[in-house]
Amino acid sequence: MKKLFTIMALIALTVGSIGLSSARQSHANKAPTESVAGVFDYYLLTLSWSPTFCLTHKDDPQCTGKGYGFVLHGLWPQYAKGGWPESCPPVTTLSAAETAKGMTLFPTKKLLDHEWSKHGTCSGLGAMGYFDEADKAVAAVTIPQELQPFSNSYYFEAQEIADLFRKSNPGIPADGIAVICSGPELSEVRVCMGKDLQFGACGKGVKTQCRAGDIRVPPSR
Repeated sequence: MKKLFTIMALIALTVGSIGLSSARQSHANKAPTESVAGVFDYYLLTLSWSPTFCLTHKDDPQCTGKGYGFVLHGLWPQYAKGGWPESCPPVTTLSAAETAKGMTLFPTKKLLDHEWSKHGTCSGLGAMGYFDEADKAVAAVTIPQELQPFSNSYYFEAQEIADLFRKSNPGIPADGIAVICSGPELSEVRVCMGKDLQFGACGKGVKTQCRAGDIRVPPSR
């Protein structure tokens, strides 16, 4: 009986050690994915086709006859292996001066506040620094003439849209751009840029998400 008790005690000790080791390993695996300001690999510049957004958000301030085409949705820090940091502490409220700067870039204050708290905080640059980077990133991308605001619907295949952007921006590699659709309409164009804001390849998981064939590009409002 004493021998049996000793064996059972050894088994329990072994299982406990394995459990502790697994818990430590699990924590170690999670640690690199914790959102830390400034810890990321590249940026994803996301340009939203405002007329498509306005199809379902007619009361949004950007949809009241502004005539927008592409607008800045965000400049998002990304991990090369997939995923992204978000809401990196400390998440601070924008000051009046920071808000004024941000409003020169984003179409609405609601979008500005969301993008700063979720993505901008992870840049590690502070609000003014982040807005300066976003300003430079937008300025670095030339919108194709064929995709400037227009008054009638046009139809393109997703690859044609990507090709138009690459023709207007020869530095964008074939794997450095993604076209995103909302149903049958163009929603966004996403351009991958290094921390130095030079065009580069996208990381894992960033790819075109559109149906095959022509997609509609709605006219400006």
